[in-house]
Amino acid sequence: FVGDSFFKQNWIAAPASASARDGVGPFFNARSCSACHQRDGRGKLPDPGEPAVGIVVKVSSGVDPKTRAPIPHPTYGLQIQNFALPGLKPEAVVKVAWESFRGKYDDGSPYELKKPIFRITDWLHGAPAPSLKTSARLAPQVFGMGLLQAIPESTLRAWADPKDSDGNGISGKLQKVGRRGETNPIVGRFGWKAEQPTVRQQTAEALGSDMGLSSSAHPRDLDHGLPVDRAKYPSGGSPEVEDKILDHLAKYPMLLAVPGRRNTGEKEVLEGKKIFEELQCAACHKPTARTGKLPGVPEVSDQEIQPFTDLLLHDMGPELADALPAYEAAGSEWRTPPLWGLGLFEKVNGYLFLLHDGRARTIEEAILWHGGEAENSAKQFKSLNAKRRSSLIQFLKSL
Repeated sequence: FVGDSFFKQNWIAAPASASARDGVGPFFNARSCSACHQRDGRGKLPDPGEPAVGIVVKVSSGVDPKTRAPIPHPTYGLQIQNFALPGLKPEAVVKVAWESFRGKYDDGSPYELKKPIFRITDWLHGAPAPSLKTSARLAPQVFGMGLLQAIPESTLRAWADPKDSDGNGISGKLQKVGRRGETNPIVGRFGWKAEQPTVRQQTAEALGSDMGLSSSAHPRDLDHGLPVDRAKYPSGGSPEVEDKILDHLAKYPMLLAVPGRRNTGEKEVLEGKKIFEELQCAACHKPTARTGKLPGVPEVSDQEIQPFTDLLLHDMGPELADALPAYEAAGSEWRTPPLWGLGLFEKVNGYLFLLHDGRARTIEEAILWHGGEAENSAKQFKSLNAKRRSSLIQFLKSL
C-alpha cells in the first residue's frame, strides 16, 4: 500500500515540506509513475499537438566496446527529458508523425499499418550530431512483475537457443547485463530489450531516467551532463529516493496481481488456442512457467503461471529495428513481451498501443508487424481466412 501511494502521487521540486517526495527533475518525462503507467497499464502515443507522455526516446552515442552498454550522449545522456521545472526549458520537444502502409490478407481483405516517425526539435543545447542513435519506448503494463522475476534463471537458459539447434527458425537468447558498479554480467529480463535484471533495478532506472530522481541504485550523475543552477534547483537529498521507499515502490508491481482469464471455454477461443500453437506463436510466447523461490516474496514463489513469454531476446526483423543496441541485444532484437492481460489493455486504458513504440493499434496489426524469427508466423496469419483469424484474436483477447 505504501508503494502504491508513491506510485500514484506526483513528486515535487525540492526543497519541500514533503521531503520524502521532493527532488523531481530538474528535467523529467513525468512527475509520477502512474502518469505513464495509467491505472497500472500502458502508455500512449500523443495526439497531434500533445506532449509525449507515456513514451520516451532513448538516445546513445554508441556502444561501449567492452561492456556493450549504450554510451550516454555527453549532454543529453541516455534519454530525452521533454519536461522541466518552472523557469527551465526541456531538453527537447518530441513530436510524432505517421507513415501508412496498406496491404491485403491472402483472402483479399485489406489492412492498414501505421508507423510512427519521432521527430525531436528545439534542442536545449543545440542539436546533436546526426549519428545520435534514438529509440522510442512505450511504457508497458506493470502487473505480475514479481512472478516474472521468480522464474528461475535455469528455466530461461533452458529455453534459450541462440544457434537454433532445433532448426525451427527461432533462436531466442539471454540478455546479459551488469548491475551498476558491478562487472559480472547477469541475466536481464525487464525492459523492452531486457536491460534490467530485477524489478528493483527497473524501478530505480525509471525513477532516474523518467523523473530525475536519484537513488542508491541510480546515482544522478549517470543521467546527463546538462548544467543546472543547483542553488536555484537544489537536490532533494542524497539520494533523493531512500532505499526503503525504493523497496516499497519495487514491491508494488511485484505483488500487483495478474488479471484472470475470461471466456476460456468458448469454442472460438479454444479454436484460437490451436491456431496459436499451429503458427508457432507459443515458441516465443511460452504459455506456462514455474516460479522458483524469490527471497522475501513468498506470494510469487513456487507456482505455475501463464505469462506467455520466454523473457528472451528475438530478432524481429528490420521493420521493427531501432538504431540502439544494448548489451546482447542488437537493434532488431527485442524481449518477448508477456501477453497475460492483453484482452483487458483497451478496457483499462481506453486505447490500445502495442509493440515497443506503440505503432500497433490492434492485435492484428501487432502480428502483421512481426518479422525476423516471427516472419513465418506472420505469413501464416495472413494466409488464414477471416474466421480463423477471428478465432486467434478471440483467444488472445481471452488472456
